Amino acid sequence: MKKVLFAATVLLATLAACNGNNNAGANNAGDTNSNGNAAPPVIQYAVVNKYPHDTSYFTEGLEFNKGQLFESSGGNADESPYPSEFGIADLKTGKVTPKVKLDKTKYFGEGITFFGDKMYHLTWTSHVGFIYDANTFKLIREFRIPAQEGWGLTHDSTHLIMSDGTSNLYFLTPDSVKLAYITRVTDNNGPVSNINELEYVNGFIYANQWETNYILKIDAETGNVVGKINLENLQKEANSLRPGADVLNGIAYNKETGQLLVTGKRWPFIYEIKVQ
Repeated sequence: MKKVLFAATVLLATLAACNGNNNAGANNAGDTNSNGNAAPPVIQYAVVNKYPHDTSYFTEGLEFNKGQLFESSGGNADESPYPSEFGIADLKTGKVTPKVKLDKTKYFGEGITFFGDKMYHLTWTSHVGFIYDANTFKLIREFRIPAQEGWGLTHDSTHLIMSDGTSNLYFLTPDSVKLAYITRVTDNNGPVSNINELEYVNGFIYANQWETNYILKIDAETGNVVGKINLENLQKEANSLRPGADVLNGIAYNKETGQLLVTGKRWPFIYEIKVQ
């Protein structure tokens, strides 16, 4: 189970069975497989700023819209005390002003993205997503998620792009929210599973790989992993400052300013990084 520790082993076993090599994305740069293909290189980065982060948020999605930073959190009534909602995150205080709260007895909130005048919100295992007016956050309608689970969400100029914890990226038509096509994420060892929170940046998809310290840089057209950002140092700092800080999750890119933000579930900071 992605969010709750007691069932994590079950999900990992399922993903491994479905995708063959569950550690495909975790190899060190420079390694080669039996065919001699090189592993994706490690992309260097520098921390240029850090901002307070709401540690009550079990971060599922992070995205800029019209200069404002939005964050979603996931939780359910039985097993997770965290809110299942999304709202506007204040980088000065770290606090999130909620715009929509889901019924935690029914829904575990997941990834978010804005496209045109609409805002899209996934749920984890309920097979349901929600479409809101991007200005008023009034619910427009529900849609059915074309996968067993909903994890991360982003968009390019024509499609919504969704992950489900496997190696698949689902490209959806925004108006109908129907499946257009699937691209599989691969590296030198084959399919790369555990693809989680997503952010589209200039022809590439940056993706958290769940339960690793990596952000993968993926060619949006081919699905090939062309580089990896190792954020182990940020994970260590988060754990040292807040015991119980969870996995890396959350990528937001402000295309107006070039600002790139990353964080994790219950992390004390949102980091602004600059990559090569």
